[in-house]
Amino acid sequence: MQIDRDHFYDSSDIINEVEEKLKLSCIQNETIDYLAFVPDGEPTLDSGLGEEINHLRHSGSRIAVITNSSLLWMPHVREDLSKADLVSVKIDTVLTEVWHTIDRPHNRLDLKKILDGIRIFANSFEGELITETMLIKGINDNEMGIEAVAQFIRTLQPSLSYISVPTRPPAESWVKPPEEETLNLAYMKFSEILGSVEFLISYEGTDFALTGKVEDDLLAITSVHPMREDAVREYLRKAGADISLVEKLIEKDLLVKTVFGGDYFYLRSFSVNSRI
Repeated sequence: MQIDRDHFYDSSDIINEVEEKLKLSCIQNETIDYLAFVPDGEPTLDSGLGEEINHLRHSGSRIAVITNSSLLWMPHVREDLSKADLVSVKIDTVLTEVWHTIDRPHNRLDLKKILDGIRIFANSFEGELITETMLIKGINDNEMGIEAVAQFIRTLQPSLSYISVPTRPPAESWVKPPEEETLNLAYMKFSEILGSVEFLISYEGTDFALTGKVEDDLLAITSVHPMREDAVREYLRKAGADISLVEKLIEKDLLVKTVFGGDYFYLRSFSVNSRI
């Protein structure tokens, strides 16, 4: 874990690879809504984020950043994020003890400073701001905690607030989604306080973009976004491939198969063998 910003990859390499993906997607007649910074980790840790956003604006695509909000207390992070068209900030709780249970933050982070940073950013950001709050059974799904989060989010005046639940394999086996009755309560409370609220409580579908390089695309997607089996099969069908390609990637230790909520998911493997 770290909270010090750094250049993990050369910004020009990132920009060139994205531009190449854009060309391939264009050839496949894919529509691109946003170029989204949502890496294997926290995007604001990249000290080149602002430069990358500036360059990729020339593509004509809108830029989105999905952040866990942990570094918004830093002025230079807020400055970089201000260049985006859309920013999604994560706010699971406003209670320090609950925050430690859910997010297991770096010991140099302070929730109050983070919340203050989010508020400062929201007050000056000229793009579209949305929020996401993930509810976990028995942790942050009680009425008092839900109302406290909603009251804080109201001060940000986001265009939309999402209530989400774990829909992919979590880091800990004890993580479970709340009961439906609790979700209904949360929705009503958020709607009463915020107005524009939507659920993210089910699998998001099977519509993933194609660039023509099936194996590369599949490994790229699953490295940051576990794919449910039906999504993988639909993706393969669209690409003119079959499940044997996935089986080959599993044999090579490049892809792993796991179960969550009664569904099979495929994830990119990061074992030593898979990096060879």
